[in-house]
Amino acid sequence: MGKKVKKLKLKTHRGAAKRFKITATGKILRMHSGKRHLLGTKKANRMRRLKKMTQVHAADAKNVHKMLPYG
Repeated sequence: MGKKVKKLKLKTHRGAAKRFKITATGKILRMHSGKRHLLGTKKANRMRRLKKMTQVHAADAKNVHKMLPYG
């Protein structure tokens, strides 16, 4: 009979793996930007908001899923 061709394994994008987290329901989370420098001028309320993770926009989610094939 014909040979069975194995599918190649996909590589995870290591930069994306460090930046994004996929939840059990498949949502992609990311950290907010703006927490590296000039922190003295930012209000405490703003800093608390920046501390938390937020969901990746739906327009970008498809590209992130491609970079993280084994989520």
